[in-house]
Amino acid sequence: MTSFIGSSQAERQNLITELVLKNTSVSIQELAEMFQVSAMTIHRDLDELEQQGILRKVRGGATAQRTYLFESHLTYRMNACQEEKEAIAQAALAYVEPGEAVILDDSTTILTFAKKLVDISHLTVITNFFSNIEVLRGLRQINLIWLGGDYLFRYNAVVGDLCEAMIRSVRANTLFMSSSAVSQGYAFHQEEMIVRVKRAMIESASRRILMVDHTKLGKQALRQLAPLTMFDLVIVDSLSDPDQVEKIRDLGVKVEVVPLVKRGKV
Repeated sequence: MTSFIGSSQAERQNLITELVLKNTSVSIQELAEMFQVSAMTIHRDLDELEQQGILRKVRGGATAQRTYLFESHLTYRMNACQEEKEAIAQAALAYVEPGEAVILDDSTTILTFAKKLVDISHLTVITNFFSNIEVLRGLRQINLIWLGGDYLFRYNAVVGDLCEAMIRSVRANTLFMSSSAVSQGYAFHQEEMIVRVKRAMIESASRRILMVDHTKLGKQALRQLAPLTMFDLVIVDSLSDPDQVEKIRDLGVKVEVVPLVKRGKV
């Protein structure tokens, strides 16, 4: 195992962050041996990183995976289920027309979708997500409406009353949104401020499309975001549990199942 003896506290915590986000989870014993510090020192490091929303402490270590209460760090989410997100995003392009106004939320699934909008002309994009702005800024064919508000570091997005008011002051053709979990007829998310912004987005769009990969189906998070019947379409990948897909369809909601060609799924 690589040793990082003599690292400062800041260096150690940065390295721990990289290890957790890359490997999904790490153990306290491994980290103590790697940095040649006490287990108590590692506990304190993990406590601080947990407070920053980077990881979640578990018995004997830490993990970057989402839970009922904890949404994974942005960096981890950006690297997860990339093939699924690509397929879902490609399918969603069929629902965008030149000259329309669309709302994009702060999810990494929608970020993948945003990267595919660069060739659509005369498009207006409304978003609260800095990562979407970074992808689309400077493109003459896209008019960007950046929503103001309180910056939420761990999501790289803005939220709050100002953001919600700005969303309600506009009207879009289509909302493209994702969520942390989908089950029992609802979309869920862990963070109240994110839920409030997403609800405002739902209210401000004539058509709503929910884009979720198979890892989110049959899961729950702390807060109900919206009933699935609020969405005109749910797009999922072909690794999704067929029973979960049928439960959504039984609600009268249209579901599009996107094949993952590389894995041979149809």
